[in-house]
Amino acid sequence: MRIGGLTATVALLAALEGPGGARGETRFVVDPEAGNNAFTAVFDSTIGERISAVSSAVGCTLTVDEEKLEGHATCSVPLTSIRVDNDDTKTEHFGQWATNKKTGPSKCTFDLDVPRVSLPPPIEAKKPASFATDGTFTICGRTREVHRPEPIRGTVIYLPAGTYGSKRTLRIRAHIENFDREKYGVTPKNTPGWLARVQQLADVVGSEGTIDVNLFATRPDGAGGETQQ
Repeated sequence: MRIGGLTATVALLAALEGPGGARGETRFVVDPEAGNNAFTAVFDSTIGERISAVSSAVGCTLTVDEEKLEGHATCSVPLTSIRVDNDDTKTEHFGQWATNKKTGPSKCTFDLDVPRVSLPPPIEAKKPASFATDGTFTICGRTREVHRPEPIRGTVIYLPAGTYGSKRTLRIRAHIENFDREKYGVTPKNTPGWLARVQQLADVVGSEGTIDVNLFATRPDGAGGETQQ
């Protein structure tokens, strides 16, 4: 048995495109205002602080080929939606590091492009399907200094209409290890006014961490037909 739409699952994040796409493709969308999606980045220094940056305003578009069980996706998280340790001062400092104080926080987004994800058949409803792929981050318009993608691993679960709301839904969990924010220039070293404080912060704030996302992607048109064979 193969359940249509599931394949789509594999496509991971995205930055909103309207409905449509090539023939044979299915579009799923992660609503940044739904409140049930989560982006969490954790940076843990060996002898310093453990810092968590979180947001629920994740917007994604997944475009999938259900016949080939593969797809692609992009996602976007506004900097202004990210809270650090639920603390106003830490959040403000993180915003300065991300923008390097060269642009307003409202103009900065954390974007991810995943050009290809594929899942092995068969895909079964309500059962996790694992994937491994690569994605390219852009933070406030800056890519990684060596222009390399980040390895991404995760699972996708297809939830038929009526299982989690009225629409066909893909639950996506993804994990990124060894994410180095300094390679994207998210650092006091690149931020005017912070240079004198860099040395004392070296052991207190870790530069390498992990990123986890938990997303629910739905058909924006509410189409819910299941295809079985």
